[in-house]
Amino acid sequence: MSHTPLNNIKFTEVLASSVHDIKNSLATVRELITQLSAKQQFNENKDLIQLEFETNRMNNSLVQLLELYKIDSAKFSLDIDDYSVLDIFQEVKAQQTPLLQLNKIKLTIECPENCYCYCDYNHICNALGSILNNAQRYTNTQISLSSYQDHGFIVFCIEDDGTGYPDQLLSIDLNNIPSNWISGSTGLGLHFVSTIATLHTARNTTGYIKIDNNSALGGARFRLFLP
Repeated sequence: MSHTPLNNIKFTEVLASSVHDIKNSLATVRELITQLSAKQQFNENKDLIQLEFETNRMNNSLVQLLELYKIDSAKFSLDIDDYSVLDIFQEVKAQQTPLLQLNKIKLTIECPENCYCYCDYNHICNALGSILNNAQRYTNTQISLSSYQDHGFIVFCIEDDGTGYPDQLLSIDLNNIPSNWISGSTGLGLHFVSTIATLHTARNTTGYIKIDNNSALGGARFRLFLP
């Protein structure tokens, strides 16, 4: 018995469609978790806390996969405008506040009110949210968000007081991550943020990311540079 090849269907399109369906189902699960948590003492239920945290991580990964598919298939475009960096940080914080409170993690923001940048608001918020979500897994008690200007770039900085990035991750070029590094959630997240960064260009310069263990809090430091 022979099988007719599906010549008119690209595997990447099938995969993207499946990821989209999974994301919709996951949204239903997340809503059920919200409803369940409202019926009991959520702060005292560690299982619910872990469940919400993991579903958020899964949702972030699915969003990143869909966005990377759109970029690869030329179905992606940025919506660039002038935005307050402080507003971006406040949005990222708002998305993560429930989990930050449940995990008793202190989040601080240091950013001048007159600091602005040209960017795609939604994609930068999603990118920074992905890094912040991952930082919650490895920090101890504190995470800080800060911003400053550096030689024509606006820098978004996320620092924590955890154990820092592993040496293997620090040794690679984050703006050209090898495919074998994109298997885990950390590799996928960094690849996604790096891709979004490089799509932001101005004055013949391109956005990029850096990581190190020079956090003022003693742990990992992530920086996103936008022109």
